[in-house]
Amino acid sequence: MRPLTADARSLPTDPDAILVSIVSHGHQHCVQQLLLQIARSSAGPVRRVVLTLNLPEPQPTAPPGGWPFVLQLVRNESPRGFGANHNRALESGNEPFVCVLNPDVELMSDEPFVALVQAAVAAGVGCAYPQQLNGTGQLQDSERAIPTPWALVRRYLIQRHETTVDWVNAACLVLPRTVWQSVSGFDERYFMYCEDVDLCLRLRLAGWSLARAEARVLHAGSRTSHRSLRHLLWHMGGLLRLWRSTAYARAKRMRNGTNAGSKPVAHR
Repeated sequence: MRPLTADARSLPTDPDAILVSIVSHGHQHCVQQLLLQIARSSAGPVRRVVLTLNLPEPQPTAPPGGWPFVLQLVRNESPRGFGANHNRALESGNEPFVCVLNPDVELMSDEPFVALVQAAVAAGVGCAYPQQLNGTGQLQDSERAIPTPWALVRRYLIQRHETTVDWVNAACLVLPRTVWQSVSGFDERYFMYCEDVDLCLRLRLAGWSLARAEARVLHAGSRTSHRSLRHLLWHMGGLLRLWRSTAYARAKRMRNGTNAGSKPVAHR
């Protein structure tokens, strides 16, 4: 990653300041539009954006007058996994809040990050997230129960959705930096799928709650694992790793009413 510029280092520490991490896999057009949306509507709390180009692509074009936030560009020599890219992007700086943001998200309100920070500072909250709408404007099923094998059968074969919220997808998450650091961010052994499930389970096992903010974003969701064999194998590999993890076993015990403990779960 490029070192912080003089301008970035000289910015005062705002108690609501956010460091946003965006990882692009050839999403040049989406990234350009998203950055312009952030510049127009949410530049207040967004102090810095780290854009990781996991695949070669041109850098975004700044609007007239430049970006109202510090934009740091990272070009990977070889592609990294989802969690590894975000962990590297969010490990530096002193912004009180960190945000994981997908490049294919579209902002739908004037100040979504203000609402997300307001939700994230509430007592006991470890992670705030917006409502997600799909490409047709309907509410997306981004809030989900623990993905047990039976829960997946109910979801995909029986078309029955869970009402319990054990985890939310990582299209847009805002966490206090102290919380993010306390659970060591994403477990990088998950390459592209289930790292958000693991993160949410570890947050909840550590005593933190997940809070839906009064904000909405559009996230069409490409469902690449439904069309690509490689992505399907990554997805299945992530599920197998999750089902063998300590976090998953403890979360299931917590759901069943037994003592799951309150200490953060290490990556193992």
